[in-house]
Amino acid sequence: MRIAIGVSYDGRGFEGWQSQPSGKTVQDHLEAALGQIAAAPLRVNGAGRTDSGVHALGQVAHFDCDASRPASAWVRGANALLPGAIGVQWAMPISDEFNARFSAIARRYVYLLYVHPVRPSVLAGKAGWYHAPLDLDAMRGAAAMLVGKHDFSAFRSSQCQAKTPVRNLTRCVIHAQGPYLIFEITADAFLHHMVRNLVGCLLYIGKGAHPAAWIGQVLAGRDRKQAAPTICADGLYLAEVRYEDRWKLPEFPRMMPQLDLS
Repeated sequence: MRIAIGVSYDGRGFEGWQSQPSGKTVQDHLEAALGQIAAAPLRVNGAGRTDSGVHALGQVAHFDCDASRPASAWVRGANALLPGAIGVQWAMPISDEFNARFSAIARRYVYLLYVHPVRPSVLAGKAGWYHAPLDLDAMRGAAAMLVGKHDFSAFRSSQCQAKTPVRNLTRCVIHAQGPYLIFEITADAFLHHMVRNLVGCLLYIGKGAHPAAWIGQVLAGRDRKQAAPTICADGLYLAEVRYEDRWKLPEFPRMMPQLDLS
């Protein structure tokens, strides 16, 4: 039997999503908790492999097991065993044809940036921070240049294992909410550190280090060394993984009001 689950987590304190020998990843904790409910070892496969410190509002995963349990057992039972920073939001049986990673048609990330002279104490670890005013118009102009199907080699990390650097970026917009800027980026898939590198370049444009047109030059140059440094993971959230309607996956609760962009 295949079960699909929706997962949210605060990425601080975990070594990313993907299982590690230390056992301190989100995947490791989920497999341990769900394995206890199933009374057998199991493997949890996620839609996206978020890095250490990156959060998720809408991670989707699946696992296979022989145990027959009600959906409430996979949710409440697992949450009773998981660290408080990880929560299974829903669970449902699903066709074996469904794959959390390969059935996904798009992923949406958001990056929350606090722009204020004083660091964000209440949202420490939950938001990036820049201390001075930024040129929002220039940043938005640069963001628009990134939309489309491109070779994003200039925005991938040296550890990226993707077979191709080509991605189709369908949305890249910046919302302003008081002292916050919210970068909303959607693509068919992402390269390692791609979102954080894109936001880092947009930040450089916003602070006046480069004109908006510079990001087009970086994109065309395909050289990571020509781009800005990678921004911190604090403000990055996997907000949504999109699938075809035929899978009828449940909706996630809205847990971060300032990131409610609907």
